[in-house]
Amino acid sequence: MALDDDIRILSGVKLFEGFSQEQLRLLAFGTESMRLPASRKLYLEDDEADSAYVVISGSIVLYHESDQNRTPIASVKPGEILGELALIADTRRLTSAAAETDSEVLRLNRKMFHRILEEYPELAVHLHRRVTEELQALIRRIEALASRFTP
Repeated sequence: MALDDDIRILSGVKLFEGFSQEQLRLLAFGTESMRLPASRKLYLEDDEADSAYVVISGSIVLYHESDQNRTPIASVKPGEILGELALIADTRRLTSAAAETDSEVLRLNRKMFHRILEEYPELAVHLHRRVTEELQALIRRIEALASRFTP
């Protein structure tokens, strides 16, 4: 895939809103395109997480696996990102992920992402603000649902 295509795809990812064309170009330089046939595992629950993935085509299912049973949690479609926490912090995978259909993803590596944030500290502040807002919105949604689970 051409660099301009990667930049276009990354520019549509919510996490990267506010990135300039130059910042997106730097991010795109560090990506790796991966093709996955249907049912191919992308990663396993509890694996060390050092990268995020943007779905280019197809779909990726997130699931928990226990005693050979898969419990699907979500399906990630083109233009969406999965594993974004791995770009920011040392963490482990909370779910497993596999291609539902023949798929293509862009792999984003944490080291490259950190280099961009170091080079553009105002971007780090912007991302911190966005992540904080999203966490606060999530807390509000959880609080709104709490009454449904309280006896």
